[in-house]
Amino acid sequence: MSITTFNCNGVRSAARKGFFDWLEQHAPDVVCLQETRAHEAQLREGPFFPENYHCHYYDAEKKGYAGVAIYSRQKPDRVIKGLGWDFADREGRFIQADFGNLSVISLYMPSGSSGEVRQAVKFRFLDLFMQHLQALRTDGRDYVICADWNMCHKEIDLRNWRANRKNPGFLPEERAWLDQLYDELGFVDAFRLVNKSEGQYSWWSNRGQARAKNVGWRLDYHVISPALAPAVASATIYTDAYFSDHAPVTLSLLQQKDPLEEAIS
Repeated sequence: MSITTFNCNGVRSAARKGFFDWLEQHAPDVVCLQETRAHEAQLREGPFFPENYHCHYYDAEKKGYAGVAIYSRQKPDRVIKGLGWDFADREGRFIQADFGNLSVISLYMPSGSSGEVRQAVKFRFLDLFMQHLQALRTDGRDYVICADWNMCHKEIDLRNWRANRKNPGFLPEERAWLDQLYDELGFVDAFRLVNKSEGQYSWWSNRGQARAKNVGWRLDYHVISPALAPAVASATIYTDAYFSDHAPVTLSLLQQKDPLEEAIS
């Protein structure tokens, strides 16, 4: 089973840059998009409901802003849109698809990079989402949370970590939140189970030839329930073509491993 997460920085823009051609060629089982930047009614013409996928969008109220989506080859048993927090749901930041005992989430974390007000929004989201994650760990389901987390955890996850220790995305408070996510709640960064190499980034600034020089951040990753860790086969970042300032990241899970067998049979 393959699950791709991708901040498309505008799904219409990514389409013009060839993303849907890539999707047809690589054919992951599930695709989680963030920052779709369109209302579903604007996507009726074009490739935005690809054949052989069940497509679900959750839009921000504001046009051209945020939004998430999930495409899946298997029809979900249930789709959940939003978290019940008005300040977050107005921005279309969370969608969940359930398949048997497996839930796949597409999440677009607030950034905080535009100033103190938005950083405060991010901290509020983090506080509430940690409570939500604590509930998920006790509900008996298995989760793959695909997200632009807008945070890096370790120094290996961004090139210029020294210069960014006081910047949103690598603040001590954000890194401590990720410590709690992994060390206390037990969720797992699937990518680092199978790829511990340096220079593995999924976002690059559009300034200063950052992408050409691979001066990036690993912001996009799959956070999984610990029960799924033995099923992780590979995790790769696709950098051969540029569909966005982010790159698609694909997680492959071994189908024969429980508890995925029921969900994807």
